[in-house]
Amino acid sequence: MKRVRYIFMSLLLMTSLFFGTQEIKAKADDSLALGADIGWLNQLENQGVTWLNDEGNTEDALQILKDHGIDSVRLRVFVNPPSSFQWTKNNGTTCLLGYADTTGLLYMAQRADALGMKIMVDFHYSDHFADPEYQDIPSAWSGASYSQLVSYVYDYTHYVMSALANVGIYPEWVQVGNEINSGMLLPYGDSGSNFSQLAGFLNSGYDAVKAVSSSSKVVTHLANGHNNEVFDWFFNTFLNTYHGKTDVIGMSYYPYWIGSDYKESIGALSANLNDMAATYGKEVMVCEVGGYEDNPSNTYDLLRATINAVKAVPNNKGTGVFYWEPEANSSVLPDSYPLGATRKVSGKVLQFTTAIDAFGGVTLPDSTDSYYIVNRNSEKALNVRGGSASDSAVIEQYSNGGWDSQKWKFISAGSGYYRIENVRSGKVLDISGKSTADGAACIQYTYNGGYNQMWQLVESSDGYFKIKNRNSGKILDINAMSVADGAECIQYTDNGGWNQMWSFVPAD
Repeated sequence: MKRVRYIFMSLLLMTSLFFGTQEIKAKADDSLALGADIGWLNQLENQGVTWLNDEGNTEDALQILKDHGIDSVRLRVFVNPPSSFQWTKNNGTTCLLGYADTTGLLYMAQRADALGMKIMVDFHYSDHFADPEYQDIPSAWSGASYSQLVSYVYDYTHYVMSALANVGIYPEWVQVGNEINSGMLLPYGDSGSNFSQLAGFLNSGYDAVKAVSSSSKVVTHLANGHNNEVFDWFFNTFLNTYHGKTDVIGMSYYPYWIGSDYKESIGALSANLNDMAATYGKEVMVCEVGGYEDNPSNTYDLLRATINAVKAVPNNKGTGVFYWEPEANSSVLPDSYPLGATRKVSGKVLQFTTAIDAFGGVTLPDSTDSYYIVNRNSEKALNVRGGSASDSAVIEQYSNGGWDSQKWKFISAGSGYYRIENVRSGKVLDISGKSTADGAACIQYTYNGGYNQMWQLVESSDGYFKIKNRNSGKILDINAMSVADGAECIQYTDNGGWNQMWSFVPAD
């Protein structure tokens, strides 16, 4: 993880005391694109919506997202959207489209580019949203034959890509079609009855992208990323039967619309990501994910789990996660879409929830700073008993007193390990007698380079860390899951308990 420090925000309320109101924010992994689809942003701004940063000050929503670790944006484009940039679905529901014509795309792409953000362009090949339910032919293309539509796809894609290139923007990724489970440009490109024609559309778009920007990676995107059967059927047919062209397999993942908590389907998503990468040799990413705006804690956990699932794909094939759309709130949308990541402050004033902190994750400690090492279960901090400066003094947990005996520095010991040094004593966290047994005591001792004095920081699924001893391979633990002052620190086999999870709160 890159040691970059962004802004600070509230983290932990202790049982009876505050440890402070700062948590380090940082980009979770440089190799992974952490993104947001912000297609509504410009239209909402034009309607008077504003966003507050963590300090309560009005700020550009893009800048707020960047400050929380988001480094990429996804921007959709429609062929000829209505001038109102609103669309009424078949069920009578009206929704905003965002300023998603070519002009609007160029404006937002340049804004994001000026902030140093990577860009994904999402071609819908319709005048409105395209998804598994809607894949309507653009009005200007109505009545065209299949062969003419193949040409229109190429020419239109080439035109938009050239417009971007003319302002110096070559997108990192380009989606040819959006959630195309049912196909695109129906009925011509129906995936059930006309897959060969669907492949023709997709390959035409691919060729147009590469003709303008050979470096752009083309994404083929389906909904229901937890459904391996659908993905395997689609990509086996597209790639093996019809020799389809793509660089990345993209997925949408919405537990809210599945009707269950993410914990019930995250394993299926992970398995599908791994299977697609292994079977077809393609990069994989989650192009859309989102959680319920009124439950930011659960959405944070969903995002961390999704990010970790993509990061865990072997051979660096997992390349990105994009939230759809974090800047939104049901109170400012005509269809009351509820999967944004903001809360209403007043009127049209919104503030991002803690859900987006998932994109920053928790960075590794900086060796120049000192930290309280706080147990997740007890919310108490590691302490040298009695403030001792002696070798073999016991390490315990204790409510925060702001003592130097509760402050620790993380100093690199090489090979990804740290020696964890107490500020008061200058001695390091150690396992007594170099034991490899469960329940062995944690002590402090003069540093001597022993593996029992070296520790690896392993991020858990929801942003906390496990502290793993190099010698024993066991995890820093509080004995018997105690929440009492003075409970002793031990090592123990990893069992996923909260008493084995830790956060690092800046002490100065």
